[in-house]
This record gives sequence, C-alpha cells and structure tokens, in this order.
Amino acid sequence: MLRWIRQQLGFDPPHQSDTRTIYIANRFPQNGHYIPQKFAENRIISSKYTVWNFIPKNLFEQFRRVANFYFLIIFLVQLMIDTPTSPITSGLPLFFVITVTAIKQGYEDWLRHKADNEVNGAPVYVVRSGGLVKTRSKNIRVGDIVRVAKDETFPVDLVLLSSDRVDGSCHVTTASLDGETNLKTHVAVPETAVLQSVANLDTLVAVIECQQPEADLYRFVGRITISHQIEEIVRPLGPESLLLRGARLKNTKEIFGVAVYTGMETKMALNYKSKSQKRSAVEKSMNSFLIIYLIILLFEAVLSTILKYAWQAEEKWDEPWYDQKTEHERNSSKILRFISDFLAFLVLYNFIIPISLYVTVEMQKFLGSFFIGWDLDLYHEETNQRAQVNTSDLNEELGQVEYVFTDKTGTLTENEMQFRECSINGIKYQEINGKLVPEGLTEDSPDGIRLSLMKEEELFLKAVCLCHTVHISADQTDGIGDGHWRANGIVSQLEYYASSPDEKALVEAASRVGVVFTGTNGEGMEVKSLGKPERFKLLHVLEFDPNRRRMSVIVESPSGEKLLFTKGAESSILPHSRGGEIDKTRIHVDEFALKGLRTLCVAYRRFTAEEYQEIDRRLHEARTALQQREERLADVFNFIEKDLELLGATGVEDKLQDKVQETIEALRLAGIKVWVLTGDKHETAVSVSLSCGHFHRTMNILELVQHKSDSTCAEQLRQLARRIKDDHVIQHGLVVDGTSLSLALREHEKLFMEVCRNCSAVLCCRMAPLQKAKVVRLLKTSPEKPITLAIGDGANDVSMIQEAHVGIGIMGKEGRQAVRNSDYAIARFKFLSKLLLVHGHFYYIRIATLVQYFFYKNVCFITPQFLYQFFCLFSQQTLYDSVYLTLYNISFTSLPILMYSLFEQHVHPHVLQSKPTLYRDIRKNALLGFKPFLYWTILGFSHAFVFFYGSYLLMGEDTSLLGNGQILKPNRQMMFGNWTFGTLVFTVMVITVTVKMALETHFWTWINHFVTWGSIVFYFLFSLFYGGIIWPFLHTQDMYFVFVQLLSSGSVWFAIIIIVVTCLFLDVVKKVLCRHLQPTSTEKAQMYSNRVALSDEFIALQPLSRARNQLSRISLLRQVQVSTAWTPCAASQMGKQHVHLLEECWND
Repeated sequence: MLRWIRQQLGFDPPHQSDTRTIYIANRFPQNGHYIPQKFAENRIISSKYTVWNFIPKNLFEQFRRVANFYFLIIFLVQLMIDTPTSPITSGLPLFFVITVTAIKQGYEDWLRHKADNEVNGAPVYVVRSGGLVKTRSKNIRVGDIVRVAKDETFPVDLVLLSSDRVDGSCHVTTASLDGETNLKTHVAVPETAVLQSVANLDTLVAVIECQQPEADLYRFVGRITISHQIEEIVRPLGPESLLLRGARLKNTKEIFGVAVYTGMETKMALNYKSKSQKRSAVEKSMNSFLIIYLIILLFEAVLSTILKYAWQAEEKWDEPWYDQKTEHERNSSKILRFISDFLAFLVLYNFIIPISLYVTVEMQKFLGSFFIGWDLDLYHEETNQRAQVNTSDLNEELGQVEYVFTDKTGTLTENEMQFRECSINGIKYQEINGKLVPEGLTEDSPDGIRLSLMKEEELFLKAVCLCHTVHISADQTDGIGDGHWRANGIVSQLEYYASSPDEKALVEAASRVGVVFTGTNGEGMEVKSLGKPERFKLLHVLEFDPNRRRMSVIVESPSGEKLLFTKGAESSILPHSRGGEIDKTRIHVDEFALKGLRTLCVAYRRFTAEEYQEIDRRLHEARTALQQREERLADVFNFIEKDLELLGATGVEDKLQDKVQETIEALRLAGIKVWVLTGDKHETAVSVSLSCGHFHRTMNILELVQHKSDSTCAEQLRQLARRIKDDHVIQHGLVVDGTSLSLALREHEKLFMEVCRNCSAVLCCRMAPLQKAKVVRLLKTSPEKPITLAIGDGANDVSMIQEAHVGIGIMGKEGRQAVRNSDYAIARFKFLSKLLLVHGHFYYIRIATLVQYFFYKNVCFITPQFLYQFFCLFSQQTLYDSVYLTLYNISFTSLPILMYSLFEQHVHPHVLQSKPTLYRDIRKNALLGFKPFLYWTILGFSHAFVFFYGSYLLMGEDTSLLGNGQILKPNRQMMFGNWTFGTLVFTVMVITVTVKMALETHFWTWINHFVTWGSIVFYFLFSLFYGGIIWPFLHTQDMYFVFVQLLSSGSVWFAIIIIVVTCLFLDVVKKVLCRHLQPTSTEKAQMYSNRVALSDEFIALQPLSRARNQLSRISLLRQVQVSTAWTPCAASQMGKQHVHLLEECWND
C-alpha cells in the first residue's frame, strides 16, 4: 500500500523494462494472463502549474524571497506578542505583494495552458473499428493507427506502415526538430507497405517491440512481427521507419502509421527541458542586500535591547512613578522579557526591510514589458508581428548578457537558398532574368543575347540536373506536359523537394535557364533541354559521405553512352580531375567563397563498355558483402571517381536575414560573445558563419571534428591550446561537431573551456537539441557565471532556450514551439540588437536605481526611529504616527521611483545603438555591486542623521511655535513635543528623498513632473486633512492640529529648507565634479546625446498611438529637409504650419 502511494506521488516510479511491446490497433492477446502496459497520454505540457499545485508551489517560490519570508515572520511575531505597531502594518502589505505576484504568474501560466490546449486539441484521424474516426490529438493512444495528410505535422512518434506510394516511402522535413530544411525519406516494411486502405489496415495483425523512449533523434531500435496466415514474419525497424512528432509530411498525399511514443515520451518532448523558475541577477542581488539589512536590523534591535536594560539598571528609570509595573511583570522571567523586548524592537525597526520593494519591482517589470511590444523598431511589417513578452521577470537580464547562443537555420538565415554565380569551362556566369550571362556582359549587350546553350553549358546544366537526390511533388509529376511550358521553351515553376537545399537551388536555377529536371520514371531520369525531352537511365548512385565529400551518379544517355556525373567540395573534386579549366575554376571558387557563397565543383567521366562492366561487377560485390561493406564501397567509389573532366563550379547563397552581420558586429562591440549551435553539416555551418560575419576571413579557424575516441580528442584539444598560445595576436574561431563535443565534455571539460574562452567565435555543428542545452549549461555554470542568452526558432532550440538565463524565440517558419517556450519573442534576428543594447540597458539602469533608492529611502526612514530611542529611554516609543508608517512607502514616496523606473532614458536610444560599447559599462551587475551599494547605504545613514539632529538642533528649543514666546499654556500640552518633532523629521525626509529622485532623473516627461512634485503636494494636503479633523473611528488622535501648528512657524520652514539643502548639496557637488573632471563613458554619451538630431529613434519607446503621430510629423520634417542642428530660430524662412509642427516635435 505504501509503495503504491509513493508511486502515485511520483517518488517511487514503477519498474520499467528495457523494451515496450505494442499491439497494432490495440488487438491484445485473448488469453487472460496478458496485462497491458501503461503508456503516457498524448498531452504536451509546457506549463508550470496546475489547478491543484498552483497555491502551494507559488507560495513556496514566493517565500524563497528573503523579504517575503522575513515579513511573514514579523507578522507572526506581531500576532503572538504585544508590539508597538499593529499586525496589519506587516500583514496587509505582505498579502498584497503575494496576491499581485500570484495573479501575474498565474496569468502567464494560463497563457501557456492555452497554447498547450491548442496543440492537444488539434484534430487527427485514427483507424478504429474498421473506419476512419476524427478525434483530438490528446486522445491518441499507443497502438492506434493514425492517418496524416500532406503538409500536416505528425501528432505522435509513428512507425510508418504505408503511404500512397507503392513502395511505402514518404518524405518529411524535420526543420522544427533538428533545424534541417532538407527532405528526408522514410520507408515502410514491404509487408505493410501494400496495405494502403483503411479496410486493409483493419485486417493487420502485428506486434511491435522497440526500445523505451529516449531523447536521441537519430536512434531507434525495434522489430515488427506480422502474422500472415499461419506464419509470422519478423522485420527490423530503424530510424528510417520512425516518423517523429513535430516533423512535417511532404511530397506524399497521405501515410498511415502506428503510434509508438506519445505525449511527453515523444522524442521532441524528451528534448524539452522542464520549465523552471528563472531568477535574474538583480533579484539575487536584492536578496543579498536584504540579508545585509537584516543583519543591520538585528544589530539595532539587540543594541537597543541591551541599552534598555543597561539604562533600567538605575532604579529611578526601571520603574518611574508614571509607569508602575504590575505584579505579574515583576515576577516574569527576565529571559522572556528580554526576548519580548528584542522582538518588539525588531517590529519597531522592521521597516528598514522594504516589502513594498517587491511590489514596485513586480509592477515595474509588468508595466515596463509593454514598451517592448509598443516599440515600432521591433515591429516586422511584412509578417505583421510585433515583439512579444512571455515572462516579464527577466527584463533587466537583457542588459547583462555576456554570451549569445544562436541557432542558424531560420534564425540567422531565411531558410532560402539562391543560385548566384557559376563557372563553366573557365568562364564565370551570372543568372540575369532566367539567362546565363558571362561576367562583364549584360542581358542588353549583343553578346549577352543567346537563344541556345553552348555544348559545355548544356553538359554542365545536365550534370546539375542529374547528379542529385531531388524529387518533384507527387501531384505535379503526372501533369508535366505541354501545358507547363511557356512560349520561350522554359518550364513553369515546379515544386522541388531535395535532401540538400543546395541541390534544390541548383536544379531550380537550371530549370530557369532552360534545362529542366522533370522527374523520375522507374529507373529513368527525365530532362528537357529548351523543350527537347531526354531520358537518362539511372544505373548507380554513389551516395554522399563526409569522408569523400562528394556524390556521384552513373547514367546511360539516350545514345547509350555510360557517363559518371559527380559534384562535391572543391577539395574533393579538383585533386581527382585531369582535364578541364582546373586553375581558372580554382580561382573562381576562391572568389565565390570570399563573397560568402557555398561552392560546389562539378565534373564528369565517360566509360567504355569494358570499364563499365568492371565497375558494375565491383559495385555489386561491395554492396552484397556481409563483412566490411563500408570499407569495400569506399574503395570502389575511389576507383570510380578518378580521371575526371572538370565542368565547372557553382556559387549558391544561403540567404541571410536582413542586417544579421551588423547585429553580430554590434553584439561583438558590446562585449558579447556569439556562439552558433546548429544541427547542420560542418561545411554548411562554416559557410554561413563566414557569410554572416560570425567568422571573419582573417580569423584563424580551428577545428575539433570527427573524433571517435577520448585520446584523439584530448590530443587535438592540447594542440589547439598550443596554437592559440603561440598565435595569441590573431583572432581564432573554433568549429566543433556534436560527437567531438560529447568526448570533450566527458573528461576534458576544463581544457575545452580554456580553448573556447580564448576564441572570439565558436561554431558547434551537428548538434542534437539536448547537446545545445548542455553547451549552454557548461558556460552558465563555469566559474565566471556569465549571463547567457539563447535564441532560436524551432522545437530543436527549446532546450537551450529554457536552459539559458534568457530565452528568445524567433517567429519563423518552423512552428511556434520556440516562441511558446521562450521568455521573449521577436520576428527577426536583427531586432536582438535593440532589444539588448537599448531596452536591456534601460531596464537594468532603471531597476538597479530602483533597488538602491528603495534601500536608501528606507534607511532614511527608520534610522531616526533608532536614534530617537536614545531620547526616550528605549521605551519603544515610535517617532512617527502609525498612518505615516503605513503610507510612507505606499503613497508618499512610491510613485516618483515607479515612474522613473518606467520612463527613464539616461542616454538617448540612438546613442546606445550607435555606441554598443556603452553596454560594457553595465556588465557584471555593475550598478548593484558592493561599491554602489555602500555609497547608497552611507548616503541614507548620513541623510538620516542630518534629518534627526538637524531638526533637533534647529528646533529643539524653539519658542516661536506659538507666536507669543510661550511654550506652555494653561490646559494645553507642549506644542513642540514628540509628534511635532517626529512630523518635522518626516516632512524633511519626504521632501529630501523625493528631490533626490528628481536629481537622478535625466529624462523628464509630464508624468515625472506630476508624480514628483505632486507627491510632495499630496503629503502636505493629506497631513493637513488628516490632522485637521477629529475622526470618530480612531481610538486616539495624536496628530490633531499638529501639522497646522507646525507649518504656522516660520522657523520650521527655514529649518526644512536648510536641512534639505544641506543633505543634497554635497551630492550635487560630487556629481558636478565627477562629470567634469573624470567623466565616465556613459556621462560622455549623455553629453553627446544632448546634441543628437531629431530622428525616428526619439519616438522608439513611446506608446503606439503617440509614436504614430510622431512618425507622421517626422515624415513632414523630412519633406522640408530639417537641418540636424535645427533650432526654432532657424525656421524663420519656413511656413507657419511647418514651424508649428517643428515646435511640437521639438517640445515632445
């Protein structure tokens, strides 16, 4: 029973075998001994809370905060003992903080639940009871036969049973899983491939045995046992039979598959990390500061308690005539009295810990996050998408990033390949309007107009059209005929699918210039050259492998000639070529590479009948060998691919997103290191890194690839470390693949990290999703503890997005998984620059000042309370009225700092973007370090001493309060007593801390003016109103007429002015001297920003309504060509309407 309970709670999961047995269509054995295995439901869960665990889990996370836990203790103490203040003073703010935070986090998690429900509720079709039944994705069970149509994503991990093709094959793209947009072919076993109808599938009796779920996308081991009449047929199952959840069906009308892994057991879900609570560096600093102030609080409470008993050692102070003790008090334990007094002092001074800090921070983060969505510079007009904030808790972390980990496909690139140039027989060509034009000529020049192709050009284009693994959409292959041809003989656009994006771009380019691949028919490949059809018989395919770095096909031409066409990297083609323009082609390839193009060389070879017979015999022997098949095939391939005739080379561009290179360069200037983590091939990844500026042409590229053992990997790492040490002057870039990375992290983590830290840029290729997360965790947990950011657009990026301190999703073409699991979402990679350099900078400056200012004003608030105890025999008498105690942080001083933390722009946004180096000034939590903290704390204590002793010295013996020189009147209390003195100190304090906030403000709006000066006015009006009326519901009214009497004295006004000026004068002098004698780079930028011209950047952080108005004004300003140094007087020659608009814009 106990074990069952533990299993239900998840502490003791039931034992699982290494394999699972799946009965297709859930046709279980009819004997009574079989117990069905239990499998996960097909639900995807990215949310953090449920209805049942929200309250306990959320409360646990909130009470991890030092301030919340501290005020809970204080509240309980106030409930248990007699304290100077009411429990409401601590309990009400605590309840408010906990409630507001819970509502905010609950709303954000509700959005995740909503997104999950959309996925789980998607309609699907399953085969049940002999028919096709429509149901929801969440209702799919392991063993169900599922039908998926073209362009749909797979709702579960399926083993392919059949497709609309006779051979049972289908094509899928896995872009959202591993980032690759190329087509992958999957095949069904022959016995099930023939079952293409629901009726036939309903007769299938089979069992699948396979491994338990694991995260590796490329591994699957299983077997299927098919009961056919009286015999059982067993077939092996591998990765080629498994269709993964999240992949998309292409070039196939429909498939049927059996569900083997569902819900959170699918490979896509296993590559997700569980959603954990991310905490910013600022929040950790806040907790550290709170602990320091808690120590100060305990010190003050202990000191006050000790001094109280030291003072009461004298009999006259222990029991004065006006405060006689009861018999119970005289007989009570001294230890209990000491503890009770200590707790009472603790409650009296507890306001030094600002619980309202967390409320203000939560409001600042929540309201401030709207500015990201409102920013027109982060709006992508083509897709109508604006920046999105999923978690506002990390706004300030955007200003602390030191490492950016980015995906390649769909994040840096557009997922589009474009043919740019080629070299044929030593001549460079460009494609212009569907024609190949030699370099230096244009389409309009006489030599550029040609109605036919030269022999070398046609052979080159035929090689491109035949040497590939391209497929044509199934619904187009049947209809290719005369109707698809234009008048000029060029075929209209066909939909090609390819295992390589380069191949697709090349075949499409060839079709545009007149040589069109029109599909395969049995063993034949059909090509039309300027409308003339030709059929080539496909004899052999020599598949691509990373060692040869080339692929080949052997075909028979219509004339019966045996030809070998091969293409690959120049390093694998040129050394095997003996004819053609080799030297010229090599120069052209280098020129293409310098432009950032992906290059391939193309060659061919003719075989005699005897040569082909020998080749055919050798290939057959190698392919049917049971031992050392791979080595034999490699030998035969090398024998075939020699003595080549070079035809030329191609240059294809992997189209980058706009301004990727500028963005990476800006991040590099800001001191941020960029790592590219991709699932793509080594060559593809390096090429894109070069074209996007991640790798420079002058950079020394180091490689750690294709290592199979620890020893070779370690030796290579040591060699790389030595090379970096020897060539420390130049910049280095590192390329590492997934296999070598696993070996490096196993036993050589420190050495690997040393190499990485000394490299300016790192590229990791062939990365599985969890490997990406491991790399992020490696940097995140290194001794330097850098702040990391991960950005990607596919499901394969979710793990690293969740692992990094800040996760950003790209709203791309690979689904919404990354966006749903990210903290922020943007439409394009180029927006990352402003998100970090401007928004991140502003958010960090604002919240750092907010935190320091809160502690400063609370030190100012509570220190006079501590000093006052020396004048009241440590009797725990409060200096301030209880209403003032409650409203100080809530009303009198809260709004100015909140508005500052929302609108402050200490440097113009344009300057922050144009000078990325300013980002370095705030790295490593610079504004919340020990020195700034010490400065603000000392400032708070010094101001508190001036408040208290300034009021005491200036007004302690003043006799002008009554106007007639008398301090006492018959039947009246002394006017300058406890409440008058405390109110004077409080008044000076409210004015000083508010004006101090005004001195810190650089960017003034009408809202800032309203709340800053309005807070002081509100304090005076409230005090007059509160003290001018006798309130019937109050038991005591100590403040009645005190404030009115206080302000009736001219000496009080003089004292207020003197004390405020004394407090702030030194602070102002310090700022002026530092700014002029030793200005920081930020202060220099502030002076520069005052001269920044009026531009679109000025309105970048404004709400949309105001931004649109200002954009229309800006456009008019540009029409009248306003000078960058415009002033109102310079507009004297302009029309009145223009001048009015200019003045409006200038004033805004």
